[in-house]
Amino acid sequence: MTTLTQSRTLPTTWTVVLAFAAIYLIWGSTYLAALIGLESLPPFLMASLRFLSAGGLLYSWCLFRREQAVSRLAFSRNAIAGVLMLGGGTGSVIWAEQYLPTGLAAILVTTLPLWFVVLDRPQWASYRTAKLRLVGLLLGFSGILLLFSEDPATLVAPAKAAMYWPSIAVILVGTISWAVGSLYSRYRKAPGSTILNAAVQLLAAGLFCLFVSAGLGEWTGFTITQVTVRSWLALTYAVIFGSVVAYLSYLWLLQVRPPAVVGTYAYVNPVVAILLGWALANETITSRQLTSLAIILVGVLLVNRSSSR
Repeated sequence: MTTLTQSRTLPTTWTVVLAFAAIYLIWGSTYLAALIGLESLPPFLMASLRFLSAGGLLYSWCLFRREQAVSRLAFSRNAIAGVLMLGGGTGSVIWAEQYLPTGLAAILVTTLPLWFVVLDRPQWASYRTAKLRLVGLLLGFSGILLLFSEDPATLVAPAKAAMYWPSIAVILVGTISWAVGSLYSRYRKAPGSTILNAAVQLLAAGLFCLFVSAGLGEWTGFTITQVTVRSWLALTYAVIFGSVVAYLSYLWLLQVRPPAVVGTYAYVNPVVAILLGWALANETITSRQLTSLAIILVGVLLVNRSSSR
């Protein structure tokens, strides 16, 4: 944890590797965790419980360490970033997984690095000179376009077909929201430790998702007794690993690596999500999905090769 709170310190190679492993592998597995949670939990209520629990854990840790209280500036900046990244980004994916396979949802999130390049105006000059990175990002996006040509009937049940394209649109809007929140977090840095800032972001996102859940009528007819043990276990995994370990790693990486490079986690997550969905949730893997995924992975290799240079 010490390394995560010292974003100004020159990072060691193994620290960066572990942080990338967390956002690549753990976040890839949270798609399946969300699917299991949706068996008995409404989407935004589940997201709210996840964020509030994780935020509460981190904030309690900060109180135990007697960290300085959150300033008004830090609170406002973290609240905005948390609502955009977690509430809009992660919340949209969890909602869409009611209608889309986990692998498809994860593949759609691969548009994230492209949005970083489009929206990260202070880095436009460097992105233009790093031609290999741009080629990699565009190649990854071409894999997404290939995926769009897939017949929905091969991926979702007829009862969910009507929500196929709306769900895709929601995820794409969510990726833009995540990119905007990430860039805001990078260029409007809040004072305080990474852990304290993450706690405020998680709590703000949790409250946001709670209001959305109420507005969508998710509480109507819902009782806590209907939640299964599987859903509780999935939620616990998402809280500890997805919203504490991986999210802290992500926030730290944003301070020590370019946003477009950090955003490449969205390229690797689908590999994990597709394999877990196929192995544990009996989801179908089509040849077009595999082709799209191969194109995307070539793109991420080009991006990372460019950044290492």
